[in-house]
Amino acid sequence: MATLAPDTSQTPAIDPLDVSRAELYRDDTWHAPFKQLRAEAPVHRCEHSEFGPYWSVSAYKPIVEVESLPDLYSSEAGGITLADFIEGSDVKMPMFIARDRPVHTAQRRTVAPAFTPSEMTRMSGDIRRRTAEVLDALPWGEQFDWVDTVAIELTTQMLAILFDFPWEDRRKLTFWSDWAGDIELVKNDELRAKRLEHMYECGAYFQDLWNQKVGKLQTPDLISMMVHSDAMAEMDHFEFIGNLILLIVGGNDTTRNSMSAAVYGLDLFPEERARLEADPALIGNATQEIIRWQTPLAHMRRTAKQDTELMGQRIREGDKLALWYISANRDESVFGEDADVLRVDRPNARRHLAFGHGIHRCVGARLAELQIGILLEEMAKRRMRVNLVGEPTRVAACFVHGYRKLPVQISRY
Repeated sequence: MATLAPDTSQTPAIDPLDVSRAELYRDDTWHAPFKQLRAEAPVHRCEHSEFGPYWSVSAYKPIVEVESLPDLYSSEAGGITLADFIEGSDVKMPMFIARDRPVHTAQRRTVAPAFTPSEMTRMSGDIRRRTAEVLDALPWGEQFDWVDTVAIELTTQMLAILFDFPWEDRRKLTFWSDWAGDIELVKNDELRAKRLEHMYECGAYFQDLWNQKVGKLQTPDLISMMVHSDAMAEMDHFEFIGNLILLIVGGNDTTRNSMSAAVYGLDLFPEERARLEADPALIGNATQEIIRWQTPLAHMRRTAKQDTELMGQRIREGDKLALWYISANRDESVFGEDADVLRVDRPNARRHLAFGHGIHRCVGARLAELQIGILLEEMAKRRMRVNLVGEPTRVAACFVHGYRKLPVQISRY
């Protein structure tokens, strides 16, 4: 009996320039479509994606333009990821990175004192001590997972200190971060509900920590800073959870994935690794280059608040724009034709957009740089070389750009 071919007339063909597709990041094949977009259509309308229609902004210059006009391109109107809020399935949990002025300004100002230069100086000794302890416990010549053993452990320890979080429960922070930052979960109703359940768990745990600090003298941790601030002391429960999720994901996913990229990238470019090993004075610049090369958050979203024009393209009020930091950091017009190479002495590595630009630039950028730099310094002290012994398992998503596993062995150089 003959069988009929399935009717695909109503199914739009996959747009090869839809760079929101998870498999591009899972398989590390995102470079080619972004290269084409930068060359041919740096502001490109993608009509069909699993996140609906959106504008891809893939080049350095237009991303800086959008970020420089926060009153025109809103973070609050549609949120900061390509995933849309679904009424009835989601609960709004506002966070200051996804708020516009003046709320954003006031709430950001509350937590900013935790990341001042003086605080970095105060914390650097403890960061170095803990980094040394983790490195000294590593097995030489044996295979282990760098992501879990080093990157997650160090960043989770740091988050526990920032929040004055119970040390024995610190891995809960990683668990909540993974659920909160996985944009792919929105495509599955069951997983979306499960994520909401975990976010409530997170909120209940932190509500208890909050209650313990109410009426007490202020201490230098983020919860106490919120308790004692005019801008955040009266947050409702959902806004409280939203801001916690922001700080957890921002402090966990970004730093841990750059720490993993450091060893992956240096293994991928052994001549650059040899250059860094020969000259530890390059570590400061190499830190910036690693963050640029990895770009641990691939995109941020903005929503147009009125009709406008961007690089000759007509943007309509309500249109969704994806600012692809991951592509801007490979923009040949800014970083040169070798932008795909990790170059430890790249002269303008610091110009990267991995932390964003403008009023929403990552409030914890200095802390991330400090942790990565200290890790590289402590590895250099031990003449520690990290060698890949298998392919990494990558995050299959277009928001958090990172690694699930990274099998390595360490040797001495």
